[in-house]
Amino acid sequence: MAQQQMPSSQKALMLELKSLQEEPVEGFRITLVEESDLYNWEVAIFGPPNTLYEGGYFKAHIKFPIDYPYSPPTFRFLTKMWHPNIYENGDVCISILHPPVDDPQSGELPSERWNPTQNVRTILLSVISLLNEPNTFSPANVDASVMFRKWRDSKGKDKEYAEIIRKQVLSTKVEAERDGVKVPTTLAEYCIQTKVPSHDSSSDMLYDDLYDDDIEEEEDDEDGEVCGAGGENSGEGGDCYNDEDDSGNEES
Repeated sequence: MAQQQMPSSQKALMLELKSLQEEPVEGFRITLVEESDLYNWEVAIFGPPNTLYEGGYFKAHIKFPIDYPYSPPTFRFLTKMWHPNIYENGDVCISILHPPVDDPQSGELPSERWNPTQNVRTILLSVISLLNEPNTFSPANVDASVMFRKWRDSKGKDKEYAEIIRKQVLSTKVEAERDGVKVPTTLAEYCIQTKVPSHDSSSDMLYDDLYDDDIEEEEDDEDGEVCGAGGENSGEGGDCYNDEDDSGNEES
């Protein structure tokens, strides 16, 4: 009896996870919330040096839909964040995570929204860019947006926004210590690609299932293809945050 076919979204996520573990994005650690669930990822974000977020350790969850990559995942911070484009519940408001629907009221171009060529790597780069360059035109947190503009327009003389961020950064140090994580504070440390070792053989078993399934498909149908959107970044290295990548950094 033929084994049940694995959903294409699960295969795509396996390939993306493997790619990110082998070629990490600088400033991030990626793990699964549960080893058996590929649709829920935990992300640890290190605050970039020479920014308000330097030394911070911010945790978030990425939740993927069953039809990924045709529909976008959600990105929610678990760490309390004060930012113009982050809702009170931690949800990130950024165009790259908005479904590709026609919505003239949003002011977003279709090209700014999600499409199946996007992936976790582009999401992470967009989020780190968002932290440092908020969109204040259509904020998720109006009070944070007003405060940020005052800080920016005063060239740092109005310190209220910066002080809130500083306190949040300091509060994350306890969790970093509890997790046994050394947060990078220099550019050299930040740009090191940190590979997260697997704690057990579960991940390897997942990959073995993927390759075994591919072999079965080839035997059943040589022309059959699996959605490979999640694997297009294999072999690519993450760009350090100083190499600006503004793709998808238009929020609403």
